[in-house]
Order: sequence, then structure tokens, then C-alpha cells
Amino acid sequence: MKGQITPPLDKERSRSAKPVRPTLYSLDSDFIRKVAKALDAGNIEDVKDFLSPLHKADIADLIECLPQSDRHRLIIAAGDLFTADVLANIEEDVRDDILDKFEDSEVAEAIAGLESDDAVSVLEDLEPPRQREVLQSIPLQERAVVEEILTFPENSAGRLMQREVLALPEYWTVGQTIDHMREDDSLPDDFYEVIVVNPRYEPVGSVRLDKLLRSHRPKLLNDLMKEDIKTIPVNTDQEEVGYVFEKYDLISAPVVNEEGRLLGSVTVDDVVDVIQEEAEEDILRLSGVSETDFYRAALETMWGRFTWLLVNLGTAILASVVIYQFDATIDQMVALAVLMPIVASMGGNAGTQTMTVAIRAIATRDLTMSNAGRVLGKEVLVSLANGGVFAVLAGGAAAVWYQDHLLGLVIGGAMIINMITAGLFGLVIPILLWRLRIDPATAAGVLLTTVTDVVGFLAFLGLGAMFLL
Repeated sequence: MKGQITPPLDKERSRSAKPVRPTLYSLDSDFIRKVAKALDAGNIEDVKDFLSPLHKADIADLIECLPQSDRHRLIIAAGDLFTADVLANIEEDVRDDILDKFEDSEVAEAIAGLESDDAVSVLEDLEPPRQREVLQSIPLQERAVVEEILTFPENSAGRLMQREVLALPEYWTVGQTIDHMREDDSLPDDFYEVIVVNPRYEPVGSVRLDKLLRSHRPKLLNDLMKEDIKTIPVNTDQEEVGYVFEKYDLISAPVVNEEGRLLGSVTVDDVVDVIQEEAEEDILRLSGVSETDFYRAALETMWGRFTWLLVNLGTAILASVVIYQFDATIDQMVALAVLMPIVASMGGNAGTQTMTVAIRAIATRDLTMSNAGRVLGKEVLVSLANGGVFAVLAGGAAAVWYQDHLLGLVIGGAMIINMITAGLFGLVIPILLWRLRIDPATAAGVLLTTVTDVVGFLAFLGLGAMFLL
């Protein structure tokens, strides 16, 4: 036996525990040091005393904060406090390392204690051969549910949903529903509404639990249900699911197959994770990183960042080629070389501001083809105004510094040209990538930097050659 994962902790025990850490929602660094010190001293009981009041998510955070060698010692010391719920909350790269220390049967036992969506989140990260081995060790009923979910596309509503739902016919009464909820042990641990279905098992409405509990027992679900429900097709991308929840203020939504029959439900706790994941993904891609590498080894991190750095090298060479065309001009007036980075830098920063707003607006559906022209006009006006202001500032400073008013006019003119270009392409590039079904966050930054650098150098050096020499 390599390790041990226990079933989820009893909820009553979790509610009665009293926190001992000095901060409300995160682990204090002093608390982490105390746990590490207890581990080093071999004080297992002290370690358990530290862990026992913590929420499962906080135990997961603690494991992530420790060095790799201490993580496994903490898990062993934690004993039955290291539950399947803790495992499901650990970041993917750390969890993969932890699972390597456990037997397939132990992983299977842990997954069997989780709801289907959490079980899938653990299983989908395993290598296919091991995934199959673990699945073979899961009881047949749970295995069938998990295997079906794994057939749906990654990052889809099918992967996100939990199969455990409370779905009842519309002719049931409030009394029947409450009695059923009290007696049925197969219901999900957390749910917020009753899904009302017709004889074809198609969702026709929903009844929130607060409304259900405030109604008299003879009342029919048909009389209480809200018919205007938002069903989510099983292959819907998780980003679209997040958008639907945000737009309509949902706490849960039924997931249906192609025939419109109920398969499961997506709940708000999972959607919060999706929204954070999608926002994180966009931020990372804007920086040329495909996914978070915070917990990865140095060599793996290096290769993960190498591709976009190589692309950046190519675009930098392109900008250098433009500069090379004006090498004679620069030789005759060194001031151009000194001031040249100012124009490119201002254009790049202005373009990044527009691009960031545009990508966010595309993600939230605020920017569409119907209003793109109006937004583009606004960005050009903003860029023109900012370009004019900074042209006066930079041009005036250059004129005073070098005692050359023509040089000030050249840098001012180049500043206006590049700022307008930055505002224009900061919006156009994300829209074009979006229309080509390419994630704008992936390549927009590199393309925009290339445009602003090339146009900035070309405008400044071109105007310099025209008016100063």
C-alpha cells in the first residue's frame, strides 16, 4: 500500500470544528511554518490538531504550499483527515504528483465516495492506461456514470455536470417531495431546486427549495414550478455555461441531451470555478503562457514558455529589419536612436489597453459585430486625443532637450500616428481572431506588439529622414 485516501469527512464533524488559524479565508504563513515544524519533529498528533478544524479546501491549500517532500509526509500524518474531498480540491499538477503515491484501488475507493462531477475532475487528469485501471476498480453503477461523463468533450457542460439530480413528475405534491428527499440516500449532497420533468424525462420547470418548504403539503409541483428555465445542451462549452449563469443569475441548470432529455445538472459552485479558470486562462494567454505552471518543474516550465518566446524573437527581428533600413539616418542623427523607444513603448502600452478591454468585451458578449463600428470609432477618437496630449509632452521635452523644434515635431507626429494605429489594431486584431474562431487571448498580444513596433519605428524614422536630414 502506497498511501491512504479516506471517504469524505462526516459533515456534522466539519460543522462543529473550530478554526485555529489566525486569518479568516487563507492560511497564515506562521500557521504553515508551525505545521511544517510539527512535521519535521514527527509530532503527528500536533499535525492532526492543526488540520482537524480546517475546511477541505484549506487542507488542499496547505498541501500545495508545502515543498514536494513535505506534501507526502503531511498526507500520511493527516490519516483520515486526508479525504477524497480534499483530493478533489488540490490543484491539478500537485494532485497528479500525489496520485502517483497511491494504488489504483485506493484512488478508486476515493472516487467512489465523490459526486460524479468531482470524480471526473480527478479521473480526467490520469493517463489513459491508469484511468482504465482505476475505472475497473470502481463499483459498476458508479463506473457507468463516470464513464458516460468522460465520453463528453473536455471543458463541456457534460464534463461539468453532476448526474445526481432530484427530478420528479409535475403531478407530485409538496408532501411527497419532502418525504422522498428524507428517504432517498442517492440524492446529491448539495442541490438547490427540484427539476420537474414530463413523462419523456424532459425538464419542464423547476421549484426552488425555499419555495417548496414554504408551501403546504397538498400543493402540486405543477402549481409551484417556474416554467421559464434555462436548459444547457450537454456539449455546450463551459465558458458559455458560465456566461448563461452570469447573465440569468442562475444557481443551477439542467443539462439535456440532443433529444432534450435530462442528463444531470450544473450548479453554481462548479460555475464559479469555471469563471475563475477561464479568466485565468485568458490572462495567461495574454502573456504567452498556455496554462499555469506555478507548480511544475523548472524544465517543464521552460519548454512551456519557449514557443511564444520564439515567436516574439521573430517579431522583434522584423522590427529590427525596419530599423536597419534607416541605419544611415540614425548614423547622422544619434538623437533618433535615443528617442525611438519612446514612440514604440507608448504605442505598445496604448494598444494593450484597447486589446485587453476588447478581449474582455468579446468574452462577455458586450462587443459584437453590430456595435463593432461604433466601438472602433470611439477607440480611434480616444487614441487621437491621447496621442495629441502625449505628442505635445514628448515633442516638447525632445525639443527642449536637443534644442531642435523640428525633432520635437517629428517625435510628436510619430506619437500620434502610432497611438492611432495602436487603438485601431488593438480592437481590430481581437475581432479578426474571434471571427476566425481563434481565441483572441492566444495571439493578439504578439500581433499587436509587432504592429505597434513596426509602425512606430517606421513613422519616427521615416519622418526623421524626411524633415531632419
